[in-house]
Amino acid sequence: MKKTLVIVESPAKAKTIEKFLGRKYQVKASLGHVRDLPKSQLGIDIEQGFEPKYITIRGKGEILKELRDAAAKAKDVLLATDPDREGEAISWHLAHALKLDMNKPCRIRFHEITKPAVQAAMEHQEIIDRPLVDAQQARRILDRLVGYRLSPLLWRKVKKGLSAGRVQSVAVRIICDREDEIDSFEQQEYWTLHGSFQSTNENGLFDAQLIEYNGKKIDVSNGDEARDLANRMRSEIYSVSSVKKRERRRFPAPSFTTSTFQQEASRKLNFGVRKSMMLAQQLYEGVELGKEGRVGLITYMRTDSTRVSDLAVQSARQVLLSRFGKEYLGSIGKKKSNQDQEGAHEAIRPTYPDKTPDQMKEYLSRDQLRVYRLIWDRFMASQMAPAVFDTVTVLIQGGPFLMRASGSQIRFAGFTALYVEGTDEDEKDESTLLPEVAERQELKLDQVEPIQHFTQPPPRYSEATLIKTMEENGIGRPSTYAPTIDTIRQRGYVFLEEKRFYVSELGRIVNDILIANFGEIMNVEFTAKMESDLDRVEEGKMGWQQVVGLFYQDFETALVKAEQNIEEIEIEDEVSDVVCEKCGRMMVIKWGRFGKFLACPGFPECRNTKSFLKETGTDCPLCGGAVVERISKKGRKFYGCENFPECDFISWDKPVDKNCPECGAYMVEKNTKRRGTFYRCSSKECGHEETFDDENENGVTS
Repeated sequence: MKKTLVIVESPAKAKTIEKFLGRKYQVKASLGHVRDLPKSQLGIDIEQGFEPKYITIRGKGEILKELRDAAAKAKDVLLATDPDREGEAISWHLAHALKLDMNKPCRIRFHEITKPAVQAAMEHQEIIDRPLVDAQQARRILDRLVGYRLSPLLWRKVKKGLSAGRVQSVAVRIICDREDEIDSFEQQEYWTLHGSFQSTNENGLFDAQLIEYNGKKIDVSNGDEARDLANRMRSEIYSVSSVKKRERRRFPAPSFTTSTFQQEASRKLNFGVRKSMMLAQQLYEGVELGKEGRVGLITYMRTDSTRVSDLAVQSARQVLLSRFGKEYLGSIGKKKSNQDQEGAHEAIRPTYPDKTPDQMKEYLSRDQLRVYRLIWDRFMASQMAPAVFDTVTVLIQGGPFLMRASGSQIRFAGFTALYVEGTDEDEKDESTLLPEVAERQELKLDQVEPIQHFTQPPPRYSEATLIKTMEENGIGRPSTYAPTIDTIRQRGYVFLEEKRFYVSELGRIVNDILIANFGEIMNVEFTAKMESDLDRVEEGKMGWQQVVGLFYQDFETALVKAEQNIEEIEIEDEVSDVVCEKCGRMMVIKWGRFGKFLACPGFPECRNTKSFLKETGTDCPLCGGAVVERISKKGRKFYGCENFPECDFISWDKPVDKNCPECGAYMVEKNTKRRGTFYRCSSKECGHEETFDDENENGVTS
């Protein structure tokens, strides 16, 4: 009996769905795309309506032959690639390569690899969605035109090996613009005054901040004024002018979209976007669960939707009921979604909510488990009741001074018993207790402390905040964030230091050239409009050739002008004071994937490279050598001795030339937004801390 051939992208996915279909089906993998534009040439006939020239991808000949042979013997051929633009395009290319009739249903789509989802897809075979294919084709052609016409211009004018892209160049501009904001930022000094009060019927102290003086909002810009106010505050008599109590509810975040998943994995797991998506792909395609066989553990991980199915909600509620109790269940009403509630796409969620992370622990790698736990916790928490806080605001009057104390206490944990969303700032303590006080009650002022502050420039982008900004501005789509960030780092345009993006000299030069000569391409709003036009192509409201044609007309004009206007730029490598031990030349500083490194300028005759050692000005506490900055294989900064491997001293925190007065261990420098710079003993058993005096850089015991 002839079998029905089902084609998916990956062998893992093939193994997972094969067990759902039975003996009448044969499942094979294409290993992604089988056809693409040629690498050696533009591959687009501009004069013939931007007609693409597709060829079989090198190395895919044997796979394609195997698929053709299987298709010739099969009863039917069904294409089960991923349910997005890229997946639809793979199906379209497969249909061409296998000479399938695309007017007949040959396409099946499912958003989770479970038996009900796969069997339901088999009952609803469809034709290939040509507008979806056209949208992917338009993006591919636009990116090819920009990359293959603009990059050679940069090679001729600036440096070999550079690249420009419709999305990647805008991402670099976003980072450059933030760097400009930081450079132009003028720091302003300001002071706040804090008082410690004691209630007449309480032993504990509580803090309040000065907010008004003589009925006007307080604004203190220098230390003399702050100290003068503090002296006057000490002579006043204080009493409670008002007490306001209210209930505050905090609702859970919805289940993950691709963007929010990438951001949260960066914040909580310290994973780059590529690693996060790779691990999610593995969980989606299926993992061996002992006797149960291969099981897909999450729904499709490329989605803009926060919708979840009613069946998944019911399953989650049963798990939550048994684990937490009825009071922790959220309301059953419809959740607000950014997509049509009846749409096929769902948020990223576990396919089987009853498969808890603890149960999956023995089957998953450490990183797979961390990603699964993140997705499971987020989805389950989204179905839980809000957290409830009792908040208290106390206003305290003392002559012309009005002070405010705020506190909150969690009354009901709700979803926070399971999961709390990460932030890009330091976490704040939700619970701050205030003593019971009543209006007109007198309070004793224990002490007044003036505290100096300085306004801070906007923070540099992390991977999470860059993705968030790109999404908010409509730059790229979920599937493009990871390759975009990878590309701009690999090209040396930007680099990560302490999880923040910095622009390299090369990135700045390329950005300035592109803005000066291709302002529209580099414009955030223009790039967002292009994404909207691609969405219209997907919806069948606009032709792909129209989108490409409108773009190319202005692009070609700008190319001609740029060729005439851009002068050749020579970027010289910075010469270090390190002598190459192999050939005697002075080594130069270059930028790589993990930041700076030293290379011999005699390349290719001499290929010597070594780590770039940036001295911290601190002596090694073990051998007295210089402590230098180093970069781990994962791109994380740490500190080590220059005499490695003879001396094995390492520290994740920057050591300082100061020993702990309590135990004698070396001290390290710490820095947080809330506390600023301070010193902490490196010994975990000790934990001694000292404040940082910026004037003489001496620690003052806290």
